Amino acid sequence: MTDFLDSYAWIIWLGLILLFVVIEMFTLEFTFLMIAIGSLGGLIAGVFGAPWYIQIVVAAVLSLLLLLTLRPPLLRLLKRGGDPSRSNVDALLGLEGLVVDQVTATGGQVKLANGDTWTARVSPLTEARDLRRGERVLVTAIDGATAVVVPAERTTEYTEHKEGTL
Repeated sequence: MTDFLDSYAWIIWLGLILLFVVIEMFTLEFTFLMIAIGSLGGLIAGVFGAPWYIQIVVAAVLSLLLLLTLRPPLLRLLKRGGDPSRSNVDALLGLEGLVVDQVTATGGQVKLANGDTWTARVSPLTEARDLRRGERVLVTAIDGATAVVVPAERTTEYTEHKEGTL
């Protein structure tokens, strides 16, 4: 068995490297890439005539070193260029809008500042009242395809503008 492992370990290493690279393509976390590079170290040790158990030690130590030293800076570098702007449902939270169709605890419609018209309902955390057409609201949550809204506080600037003093 030892002769078999010494003779054909390179095939096992190539298979493991291929497997780890394929798994890395699905996970994209650099973990399996570091293990694949460690396995490459085991393959190289085998090429230089190291017995199979030394190849495993070389692969394990190299993988561990890469995981602890190279992976963290690579992850920071990868995440540094990310887009900080919110998207999807997160972008709707805190957005203002106007009531298009009276909003109650069970339904209604609002037109949000981004131009979208949403089915809406009054948040259960606010006073129990209906919101009339033209009233300003603020999105506090999204529940499925329904915006959960609360009445927006009128600022002095908004009130003065609406009354024509600005």
